[in-house]
Amino acid sequence: MLTRIDHIGIACRNLDETVAFYQATYGFEVFHEEVNEEQGVREAMLKINETSDGGASYLQLLEPTREDSAVGKWLAKNGEGVHHIAFGTADVDSDAEAIRGKGVRVLYDEPRIGSMGSRITFLHPKDCHGVLTELVTSAKPSADHSSAEH
Repeated sequence: MLTRIDHIGIACRNLDETVAFYQATYGFEVFHEEVNEEQGVREAMLKINETSDGGASYLQLLEPTREDSAVGKWLAKNGEGVHHIAFGTADVDSDAEAIRGKGVRVLYDEPRIGSMGSRITFLHPKDCHGVLTELVTSAKPSADHSSAEH
């Protein structure tokens, strides 16, 4: 069962400038940064709030590290802006299968590793009224998520 909005993914050309905007404009601080080589992105997670299920809601700022990455291609076609919405779930595997059973294309056969060690999969935007949708099962909390992982 989907429990919350985990994050809103925002594609940007310059991560440092975009982080500075969100810090100066809204007072959001970086909770976690990492480079995901598989997905070809450098990202920052800005924590918005805690949620009743023990998770949190974030803005995920995504700068492509290569032009041929999914975010790089999307940015070249659409420019900066909202890239996807992600819903939190306790069990990405069972929720993805249940949604697949309703005729929605799930983009990964098996969930992959996402931000902060989470397990993720995506739903095809053409089956979700034009919205790229991600399902996320958060990793168990560790002592420090704020360090950059490169």
